[in-house]
Amino acid sequence: MKIKIIALGKIKEKFLKEGINEFLKRLNPYASIEIIELPAIEIKDTNLKERILEQEGEKILSHIKPQSYVITLEIQGELLSSEDLAKKIETIINEGIPEIIFIIGSSCGISKKVSANADFKLSLSKMTFLHQFTRLILVEQIYRAFKIIKGETYHK
Repeated sequence: MKIKIIALGKIKEKFLKEGINEFLKRLNPYASIEIIELPAIEIKDTNLKERILEQEGEKILSHIKPQSYVITLEIQGELLSSEDLAKKIETIINEGIPEIIFIIGSSCGISKKVSANADFKLSLSKMTFLHQFTRLILVEQIYRAFKIIKGETYHK
């Protein structure tokens, strides 16, 4: 299984980079995983928010193949347990879909066009997280999902 995470903005904090890299390393036996970092556009004028989201959205969409299964992380997305996320990933794998793409937008969200392109909209929590933390949480949950799928002991 190939998994891509498309995220706007760079991870600057060393401890977050180390955590993300640790889970990427742990994921190697289960999936080929790639993180694509796209530059976020700073919004200085809130009147331009939608236009900037559209520009970011075009960059995101350029990395998506038609046969990919797209999961956007959105505030209004569906809340899943770790077990439910594992079932979702397992179903996608069993359907023969070659690639799952997770999309983490900027601090202003994602464009309507990207959201409309999603096969599934996921919310990690009702709480708000820094986008850098979101990436770490997502990578850990993908790892946890594979451990659940394989019936291994990481998940308690």
